[in-house]
Amino acid sequence: MDCYIYAVEKSLDSYKFNLLHNKQVFINQLKSRNLAARTIDEGAIDENGGGNFSEYVAILSGNNDLLEKAKLDKKLAVLESERQAYHRNKGNAKGKLNEKTSEIEKNNVFIGRFTKDWEYLNKVAPADAETGLRPNPLKLDGVDSDNIEILGNRLAAINQKARTEDDYMKIGTLFDFRILVRTEKSYDGDTQVLHNKFMVEGLDGIKYTYNNGYIAKEPKLAVMNFINALERIPAMIEKREKENAELSKDIPVLREIVAATWPKDAEIKQLGEELASLNRKIQLTLKPVGLHEEGKDEKVEMEKQRMVSGSDVIPDLPRQVKHVPSMVIVSPAKELKKIS
Repeated sequence: MDCYIYAVEKSLDSYKFNLLHNKQVFINQLKSRNLAARTIDEGAIDENGGGNFSEYVAILSGNNDLLEKAKLDKKLAVLESERQAYHRNKGNAKGKLNEKTSEIEKNNVFIGRFTKDWEYLNKVAPADAETGLRPNPLKLDGVDSDNIEILGNRLAAINQKARTEDDYMKIGTLFDFRILVRTEKSYDGDTQVLHNKFMVEGLDGIKYTYNNGYIAKEPKLAVMNFINALERIPAMIEKREKENAELSKDIPVLREIVAATWPKDAEIKQLGEELASLNRKIQLTLKPVGLHEEGKDEKVEMEKQRMVSGSDVIPDLPRQVKHVPSMVIVSPAKELKKIS
């Protein structure tokens, strides 16, 4: 079923869709860990110019220093965001470089081990120039015959009865290579199934398999299993070399990214110094509120004292209270007489 979304041009619908778009971009940045430094301001008043609220406050205040500070803050925030994104990408490039370099080194180690086994095989059992076949002197433990039927039957018996408990068991040799068998477990629903896998071990411990390790039922094919496994060595070397060639394509670019430095460090440093100098200039032009109020109170007090100086008006200022003794009526020592 098709769903249609309708919106009206030059209406609130446009604002809603833009808001949803910004939210989705932010969510995608969080999910992909591609989120650089984000600053939250009061929003842009001028839609075309992009001026934010702090810039308009600076303009209306008449202080050009405040306006310049707002512009420097905005420019510095943008550069800091770019620097974080640059270093994050540089870290990712360094991780990829280490990963690819380690993978190439690992492949080179395997190529060296494969080459050692292949050179030894060509030395002790060179392929026939006409038929391209190699000698196959397979020897199984407990079997003195080199008859293909007997060797094939022995391999079939081992495949049916061997139980190695996820360990490797030696069952024979091919030149100086060891022939091994290992019992592996798998599950078919709730049923446990045991499989024996056969392999030939190289001089350096690498284990080669043919037909995913499963032995053929036909005796001739079963006996050829191990020489066929060794014949796969050139293809394995070629595969590793192709992987190295593919991995090496990106290494020069990654090394260049890791060795590079961000070109705007000097600009950030210069902006920081300009901003610090501008902040000092703004602080010098503004008086601290506490000192301003204290000076105002002292000025008013001096004006009051100046008004009452040299006049009969006594300023109504707080004075120290003194103790005044109470009045006592003293009676005369002698009685008064009337004089006629």
